[in-house]
Amino acid sequence: MSPHSALLPRIAPKPRLSDFFQGLGLLGRAFSLILRDRRLFLLSAICAAVTAAALLGLVWLLWNFAPGALESVWARPDTWYGRAAWTTVLILSSVVLWVVGANVVPPLLLAPLQDPLSEQTEEACGGGPSAPFTMAGFVRGLVTGIAHTLARLFFLLVGLAVLLPLHLLPGVGSILWTVLGSLWTMMWMAGEFLAAPMTRHLYPFAEVRRMMRARRALCLGLGAGIYVLLWVPILNAFFLPVAIVAGTLLYGGLREAGLLPPPPDGASTAALK
Repeated sequence: MSPHSALLPRIAPKPRLSDFFQGLGLLGRAFSLILRDRRLFLLSAICAAVTAAALLGLVWLLWNFAPGALESVWARPDTWYGRAAWTTVLILSSVVLWVVGANVVPPLLLAPLQDPLSEQTEEACGGGPSAPFTMAGFVRGLVTGIAHTLARLFFLLVGLAVLLPLHLLPGVGSILWTVLGSLWTMMWMAGEFLAAPMTRHLYPFAEVRRMMRARRALCLGLGAGIYVLLWVPILNAFFLPVAIVAGTLLYGGLREAGLLPPPPDGASTAALK
């Protein structure tokens, strides 16, 4: 066994309630690995600088444009209770939109660094060096990555749109939308970052969905940890590299537990075992 293989989570063959906490714990494993590996730390520092600028930019956009966007569909009421309800909807909607934006804008800006982060994570955990570059492999990976990204964004937006009518319920509707929208976003986050290494190894998106259905608690724990990390000042600048490393550790754990078939790209993961 590789001296670094202890970083991979030991995933039980059958789902269990404690999987949620194991998913949460992946963020701690990811932080530990980033601090121990020089290349991961350097890549993470670059990601943190770009992510911090993107998160501040999202706050500025929502602060300046969210009120006007809400007024375009619901005029600001004159009564105090109407203004209170309007402000509540504005705040709760902005919270979810900020989280969604944080999971769309930084990954797009940092797309060239995501695969190197995932590859270095696998190497640090005992995997072999990355496969040599080939144009055919690059094109296949690019097509697979775009298809996965579009599919994930589709499911995220459809889920939030389905929940949107909850705003019509007086009082509790906006709260329900925020809670259920946050839970949906957490699961989407887990799929986003589990799919990162799986896309690189050319697994079909159907395989990502299968794993998320089979290990819901584990994936929800990972997504919840990333969601909470987004709200911790300073540390939230590192959410993207931490999430990518944590998703890659989850992928390695699933492979080591025999819950995932061999990767379609033919890359050997025997060194992880």
